[in-house]
Amino acid sequence: MNYDTNTCRYFNLISTAEGKEKNIIITPLSVSLDNQTYREFDEISSKQFLEMLKNGSMPVSSQPSIGDKMDIYACYANDEIIDLTIADGLSGTYQSACMARSEQPHAKHIHVVNTTTLCGPHRYLVQKAIKLVEQGIGCEEILAALQESINDNISFLIPQDYSFLKRGGRLTPAAAALGGLLKLVAIMTQTSDGSRLEKYAVKRTWKGAMEEMLKCFKERGINQDYYISVSHADNLERAEYVKSIVEKELQCEVEILELSPVFITQGGPGCVALQAIKR
Repeated sequence: MNYDTNTCRYFNLISTAEGKEKNIIITPLSVSLDNQTYREFDEISSKQFLEMLKNGSMPVSSQPSIGDKMDIYACYANDEIIDLTIADGLSGTYQSACMARSEQPHAKHIHVVNTTTLCGPHRYLVQKAIKLVEQGIGCEEILAALQESINDNISFLIPQDYSFLKRGGRLTPAAAALGGLLKLVAIMTQTSDGSRLEKYAVKRTWKGAMEEMLKCFKERGINQDYYISVSHADNLERAEYVKSIVEKELQCEVEILELSPVFITQGGPGCVALQAIKR
């Protein structure tokens, strides 16, 4: 399958093509369905992926192989490497990267970072790292600056189909029980260690859900000093609704992103994520 890379700038992950433009290396995630595996962006688009789901295909996601990581690390044996992985527990990418790092003779120059987040905030961290490198900032300072942002992030997810989250084992037992409440609007958030999702609140309407999420944002002091994103899985109308309310209430700019196939596999078609991270 071919993919129009001109549209990938608005996805929650950076594609390999965009990575080349920014002089960074991307190890893409993959999805498997109908007995075939596809690398995100390189071999399948979100639109194509969603069409396959409509036909009854059930997907499975996978992280880059340890071998792929080892090959990349070996190519940059004389450089400081910063590898930003999505949240440990919600994905195996962090553990795979750590295992690949342990096999390298220059392991002390490889810095594997568990961002404890994903989607919009993860994309922001990559962009922040790029800017700091371009400014000539040293590796240790970059790591410290990234950690400041990582220490102050929050994510909310409102799924439409709980079967995807259940099958992936990314819910706490209590949250999994919400599967029968699909007529209600359930707000999920990450557990304190960032490894799974748990129930934050259940509301009768999207208006009530927005009030609950905004209350949390305000209590945490989220303002223009934060990057805020709304990611969606073929649910642009709802994403625009969330964006308009957040921008009105907090007077902050909000970016809309489209979820990639792997994250649709996790959150399910129609899901919407509202996230914030300190700049």
